[in-house]
Amino acid sequence: MEFIKNNFQESNRLKKDFMNDEKNLQKLEEVIFLLVDKHTNGNKGITCGNGGSACDAMHYAEELTGRFRKDREALGAIALTDPSYITCVANDFGFDKIFSRGIEALGKKDDYLIAISTSGNSPNIIKAVEAAKQKDMLIIGLLGKDGGALKDLVDYAFIVPASTSDRIQEIHILLIHTIIEGIERIMFKENYC
Repeated sequence: MEFIKNNFQESNRLKKDFMNDEKNLQKLEEVIFLLVDKHTNGNKGITCGNGGSACDAMHYAEELTGRFRKDREALGAIALTDPSYITCVANDFGFDKIFSRGIEALGKKDDYLIAISTSGNSPNIIKAVEAAKQKDMLIIGLLGKDGGALKDLVDYAFIVPASTSDRIQEIHILLIHTIIEGIERIMFKENYC
């Protein structure tokens, strides 16, 4: 059962490597302040991803509209994961447009998109990013491997240089939790005294 220990060691190594790159931490702090500004001005976040990344997208949206650690006012966020919406768009326009149609319908100037792709090359995420650019939205990419095509399309790319989706997603969820906690700590200081 050596694989059990190996999994924890690999996960810890990737987290340490990510954390030890000062640029990642500076970029994360910058994104948190940008998102605080978005929410302070009444804008919303839209999230999307495939498979496990869709679950991460939902997790981000539910923590903002619900709560993370402390009770506070709801913040605007939506994940483009409704099954009837996805199957409708996939049937009528093709799977590549399942997220871009949602951006076209719901995205507004000064909203933001968190695009999640462990490969960095998901065609439907690429199309969502293109639609968000048309709306003049801020775009954050939670990516994996080498960042793929998306690393050059998003405004802020967080790339986890791992080869498997599970390890990449472990850091993506840590990034999501850190962003949400940062938003809460700044916007609702009284909750963290």
